[in-house]
Amino acid sequence: MANIPIIDISAANKDAARQLLDAATDNGFVFVKPNHATGISTSEIEEMFDLSKAFFASPKEVKAQCTINSAESGKNRGWLGLHTETLDPAKQKVHQRGDFKEAFNFNPLEPAQPLSGPLAPARPRMLSFLEQCHALCLRILQLFGEALETDPPSWFVERHDTASGDTDSVLRFLYYPGLTINDDYKDDVDVRAGAHSDYGSITLLFQQRGQPGLEIWSKNGQWESVPVDPSDDTPADEALPLLVNIGDVLSYWTNGLLKSTVHRVIFPKGDAAASEFKQKDRYSMAYFCHALVNAELVPVPSQLVERMSGTSEAKREMEKVKSLSGSGKVVTASDHLKARLAATYDLAIKA
Repeated sequence: MANIPIIDISAANKDAARQLLDAATDNGFVFVKPNHATGISTSEIEEMFDLSKAFFASPKEVKAQCTINSAESGKNRGWLGLHTETLDPAKQKVHQRGDFKEAFNFNPLEPAQPLSGPLAPARPRMLSFLEQCHALCLRILQLFGEALETDPPSWFVERHDTASGDTDSVLRFLYYPGLTINDDYKDDVDVRAGAHSDYGSITLLFQQRGQPGLEIWSKNGQWESVPVDPSDDTPADEALPLLVNIGDVLSYWTNGLLKSTVHRVIFPKGDAAASEFKQKDRYSMAYFCHALVNAELVPVPSQLVERMSGTSEAKREMEKVKSLSGSGKVVTASDHLKARLAATYDLAIKA
């Protein structure tokens, strides 16, 4: 099991910035305590999960009205069906099998994307939830700026401030269907989400009890399971701790110091309990926080980063992030995202 710390980011915790930095430089993942500091209530999280489940339960023709990458839905928003996305292109395309999941991406850019079925009347609530997620990300980015002593401390926040321009941030509903006897499932091939690192700056992941499957590639060179509830004692009527992970862009900015860790979602294997989980649906929600589309990927002004990123481990991390863009020469956050999406959907996304 992965050892991921739980951090209180409220003002009461004076060590929050340092604790976040320690976690981000260790394995790139951290749990955040669900309290007033997150600004997102348990009821709001549950409402979004209910919307997600209702949408994925809709007939295929309803979901197809807003298919991802269609002319109507835009380049990275809308619905995608089973086996559409290949998060681990090098491995998955050998077998011509995409991820064993459905997803729906929502963002607030104009023109407003079409919403079908139960999502159609829910746009204001979805937008409000997305904005709360972004506000939480800004809080975390501010803490990273303080911990890294950037000049100014708001350096990261300024590059994600939607008052200054557009971002490609998305709220994503995820549905991993449980297996039935009639499913076209290949045990040695199929994965719920292929091994990948996240494309943006940071990601917020909302999970549900009793739905495991997330794994991270540890610094020890092996896959480690991520707990759904790291405290094991969260009251049933309270939200679980939020999982936060570093994305490629934040790793790039910090010269590999903050780790954009590879992770995946699998069908549990092994004992009878794992077999039972295979048959269960898994739902999660992710908020992928992206920088302003024209934000340049240049070294962050931080003497601390300059000193700490000289290690061989940080250099390896930087080379990994550079290679993910394909050309190895990423100019803006938007350039990087387009390159990653092109590989994910196996198409050339044009501006």
